[in-house]
Amino acid sequence: MNAILKHHNTSMALTAAHAWTQRDIPDQSGRTVLVTGANSGLGYLTSLNLARHGAQVIMTARDLEKGRRAQAAIMASRPKGSADLRRLDLADLEEVKAFADQLLRENPRLDVIVNNAGIMMPPRSLTRQGHELQFGVNHLAHFVLTCRLLPLLLKGDDSRVVTLSSDLHKRGRIHFDDLTGSGKYGRIDYYAQSKFANTLFALELDRRLRAARSPVKSLLAHPGYAATNLQMSGPSGVLKLFMHIGNRFFAQPAEMGVLPQLYAATAPDVRGGEFFGPDGPKEKKGHPTRVQPADAARDEALAERLWRVSEELTGVRADFHAVEGDL
Repeated sequence: MNAILKHHNTSMALTAAHAWTQRDIPDQSGRTVLVTGANSGLGYLTSLNLARHGAQVIMTARDLEKGRRAQAAIMASRPKGSADLRRLDLADLEEVKAFADQLLRENPRLDVIVNNAGIMMPPRSLTRQGHELQFGVNHLAHFVLTCRLLPLLLKGDDSRVVTLSSDLHKRGRIHFDDLTGSGKYGRIDYYAQSKFANTLFALELDRRLRAARSPVKSLLAHPGYAATNLQMSGPSGVLKLFMHIGNRFFAQPAEMGVLPQLYAATAPDVRGGEFFGPDGPKEKKGHPTRVQPADAARDEALAERLWRVSEELTGVRADFHAVEGDL
């Protein structure tokens, strides 16, 4: 109980007068947090900062060698909390389901899921189940993970799902007639689709949680233009060169880009359905503030259609009736 009270009483509200940083993260002792894509970039910094403030962090990584290096670096910083590493390939939905089921068996509760991992602008390729890679990893895998783990979130304290979007979601649309990109694939177009799907999903999840009278919060965050290895690992050719130049001369450090998702994951004043991003011009740089999704992302009929399609493609349905019945 003391840890819970401390969590709620030691954090500052997000105001124009206060530039929120990692130093303002409230005590996370007693909280368990799952972070996808935790071996590098924003996922690593999320795990590092939450462990330093007392959280028990479950890190996931597709490459265990890289994951172990990240885990060792976190533990070398002598955190108040801990970092546990698990392998997870988000490009394989069967592995995602098995991973979630194992957590359900082994963990008594879960306080936060940070849906952080992502693929950015690769050449067209498919997941193990035949989905376009960006849509499959960025959206479908996190849809499955979140829906499967709802029972653990209900047992947590001030539970949250933080889904990482991008300012590029404003350029996105859902290609329901060609989700795999077999007709006409554009790397940027299909990346924007995946980030638009993240935003539609998180807002629809919030609506469904509210309808079920669940205390779990669904939140969104985006890092602005932050220099991470995401821009280097997916693009190739001229696009990769463009990203390299942008990272060097225009992007903000990843340590700043991670702040919106850290705020969404830890600040006590957040409300379900809120979106956090940088407070600078065009939301490219700065400290975390509340931002607005694209108008199209507020289309409830579109979000409901995407939800139904996601259920059909994954075979996974969130049992909101069970969530409501457990309250």
